[in-house]
Amino acid sequence: MRIHRKFLLAAWISAGALMAGDPAWAQTMKEALALAYTNNPSINAQRAGTRAADEAVAIAKSGYRPTIAGSAYQGKSWTETRSPLGKTTTRLTPGGFGVEISQSLFDGFRTQNNVRAAKSAVMASRETLRNVEQNILFDAASVYMDVLRDRAVADYRRQSLAFLEEQVRSESSRFEVGESTRTDVAQARGRRAAAQAQLAGAQAQLKTSIAIFMQVIGREPKDLRSPKPVTELIPSSMNTALEVARSNHPAIKATKHLVDQALFNVKTAEGELLPTLSLNGSVSRDLDVGVNTDRDSANVTARLSVPIYQGGRVSATVRQNKEVLGQRRIEVDEAVDNVRAAVVSAYSQLEAAKASVIANQTQLEAANLALQGAIEERKVGQRTTLDVLNTQQEVIDAQIALAQARRDLVVASYAALSAVGKLDVPTLKLAVARYEPDDHYQAVKDKWYGLRTPDGQ
Repeated sequence: MRIHRKFLLAAWISAGALMAGDPAWAQTMKEALALAYTNNPSINAQRAGTRAADEAVAIAKSGYRPTIAGSAYQGKSWTETRSPLGKTTTRLTPGGFGVEISQSLFDGFRTQNNVRAAKSAVMASRETLRNVEQNILFDAASVYMDVLRDRAVADYRRQSLAFLEEQVRSESSRFEVGESTRTDVAQARGRRAAAQAQLAGAQAQLKTSIAIFMQVIGREPKDLRSPKPVTELIPSSMNTALEVARSNHPAIKATKHLVDQALFNVKTAEGELLPTLSLNGSVSRDLDVGVNTDRDSANVTARLSVPIYQGGRVSATVRQNKEVLGQRRIEVDEAVDNVRAAVVSAYSQLEAAKASVIANQTQLEAANLALQGAIEERKVGQRTTLDVLNTQQEVIDAQIALAQARRDLVVASYAALSAVGKLDVPTLKLAVARYEPDDHYQAVKDKWYGLRTPDGQ
């Protein structure tokens, strides 16, 4: 039977060869990750949030600077006076304008601590951005491998269906000449129907993976190239990985910066219990058109305010901020535990995936040999049709298991890289311009005025 030889030699190729695609038109993993880094809306939204956090520093620094306000007024008045000598009517048109300047000289260190808190929030936002970038890059790597796997599985199911179609035709022909039974024909048709359902399921899963690919990466997948695991980029031992993750993972660093912010917020609240000193000045001119008079005035006032009792509000605010500080410190421990668990899980899955690839490759080779033998033995009557169908099912199962194992191996290596906090543009050497949050920060942190953002909005 010619279809059997073709099936063995061409259809049942290895998962890696099927997933590799055409190198001349392949979309590599690095290209997909670069697209996700540039286009993913979650990353771009977090970048916008980081830029918004930068402005909090400029807002806090405004407490060091004077405030200037201009004022003007214009009115009309009418007065009628009666006396024994007669009635007198006076009409006036009062008006004036002036400028007031106020400069804080001491505010209980609140401005100083607000600036420090804002800077800590900026650093926390940057680490949060780095963590979001890691998560999206990992999602991109995962869905890249999902598409490769699901395309391979759909091809395997399609080839299996073609094999079973030929089996149905062969058994029907054999039945007509009395070399087969109705049972053999029914078994072949039953397997064909199952293969049709499995192909439909595989195609549906592939469409789902492609949709997620477009959601994460921003473009439709083309001819994807099977990538290698990035095991050379991760620490060789789990203990080293745990040390690197503890000192480098953005989730941990972000929570530490939030601790600093909470500490400065406590000091800011305590500053409301201290005296404040300000210097106020004003210049004004008052005039009346009706009587053709005007008056210029200027004054400078130093104002000292000593808080005595604020109804308990300040005390409650201090206590509240201290509780938030305690919460932030607990969150650091939580982040450390989460990262440690992620490292252990990733390294364990990586080792399991390596072993699974080797085992499934061996299983596939054995299943292919068994199928070839079953087909030849079926020709001479030593095997039944059911034996061939069962052996063919073992081959397809081994192919799919190998495709899954190879997908898991690559994904586990990226998971390990993410767990240690190194899944980023420099480590992966992606061909993309790296987003530098410090550029925007430097542009706005000391701005005194201006409504436009640095990018012109």
